[in-house]
Order: sequence, then C-alpha cells, then structure tokens
Amino acid sequence: MSVPVVCSGLAKTFGGSVEAVSPVDLTFAAGQTTALVGPSGCGKSTLLRMVAGLEAPTAGEVTIDGHPPAHTLREAALSVAFQDPSLLPWRSVRQNIELACALARRPKNAADIDQLIHLVGLEGFADTRPAELSGGMRQRAAIARALVTRPRLLLLDEPFGAVDELTRKQLASDLPGIWEARGTTTLLVTHSVTEAVMLADRIVVLSPRPAEIVADIPVDLPRPRRQSLSREPQFARIVERVFAALSHGMARNLPKAAQ
Repeated sequence: MSVPVVCSGLAKTFGGSVEAVSPVDLTFAAGQTTALVGPSGCGKSTLLRMVAGLEAPTAGEVTIDGHPPAHTLREAALSVAFQDPSLLPWRSVRQNIELACALARRPKNAADIDQLIHLVGLEGFADTRPAELSGGMRQRAAIARALVTRPRLLLLDEPFGAVDELTRKQLASDLPGIWEARGTTTLLVTHSVTEAVMLADRIVVLSPRPAEIVADIPVDLPRPRRQSLSREPQFARIVERVFAALSHGMARNLPKAAQ
C-alpha cells in the first residue's frame, strides 16, 4: 500500500544563518512519482533528507501517512538511494542486497533479488565485491538494494548520476515499472530535466537557495515510457516548460542591479 507525504511549513537553516530551504508546503500523493529539480545547491537533497527523517527541520514538519518519518523508518517502509552507494566492501552485490532484507526483518526472496540484479544490469556480478565494480555498477547495486524491501516510500537522490548515459536511459525506462506496479510513492532528485520528464508524474521546480517552489508541473504522458517518447512534441513541450521555470527561478533570485 502506498503512502501520502505532507510537508507543512518545512524549512531548514544551517548554523543559524545559512537558509537552505524556505518554508514550503507540499503534498505528494500516494503512489505518485514526483521529481524535484533545481540548480545545484538549491536545497533539493536537504528537502529529501528531511522527508527521510535524516535531517531535522528548523521549522515545520513532515508526515508520512499521518506519521513522522521515524515511524515509517521503524516499519522499514521507507528506502533511500543516495549518490553515494555506501555498499559494505566485504559483501558481494547479492549479499549487500540481502542485507536490506535482514535489516528490515523481512525474508529474502531469491527470485526477487535475481530479477533486480537483472534489471539493473548486474547479471554475472552477483558474487562480486564493490571494490571490483565501477562506480556506476556500485550505484546500480544500491538501487537494487533500495527496491528489494518493496518500500511504500522510495526516495532517490540523483540515483543514476554515476552511471553511463546508455545505462542511465535504460534504467529510466525499466525501473519505474517496478515501483509503479507496487504502488510505491517515489520522490526523485535529479539535475536532468529530460530524466525528470521521463520518470515523473509531476515535477516540482525549485529556486536557487533557499529553495522555494517556482512551478508545479504535471507530466501527463502515457506509461510505460520508452526512450522514443523523448522525440515526441508533447515531451518536448514539458521539457521546455521546466526549463522556462528554472530560468524564471534563477532570474528572480538575482540582485536587482543584475536584472
């Protein structure tokens, strides 16, 4: 069962003076995939970490299905894949994925694990340790680890950032089918506008720091989405709309003398 996420007046200031996220009010519908896009350093990852319960907000609150993030973490119903894969070096790919099941106190399903290893393109490397893998392969293993527990809420922070372009496109085509079939609520941070349009049902565009909402753009495109969709006019129109919102956000944060 998927879960809604509600951010009410959510804000974060570091060191008492560095405002990373202005107070934002956002609701992420159950089962929906939402992409957060914005310039580097705008507070996207900070917002994601507050939703995950890994960063305490300075103001406001996050609720997941009416509960604080800590409750969802205790139920092992939340998974996160960050830019740093953080695999245990003494465990193989398969053992790292199995560890997520053990930590969630859920039985490991060999068929599920084999399917995920196949989907992320690591067939033949299941028994390989992280030191013998490329950075992109380690990232793919981390994505499989995040999915194996069938989370109700999935948080992805630049999940394809370390992989090559061809694999990135393949993952963007293949993986959404997994979380969509399970009804998983998914929040994705990405710098790639085309990736956001390919993956998301909705794109929230953020301004430069402190993060404020510039635009909230629905992505009304059919699923499943294949790479051929990126050549269609309706895809291009959404991409243009996101870029326009990003430019607007950058402009309104410039000093008046520079505008």
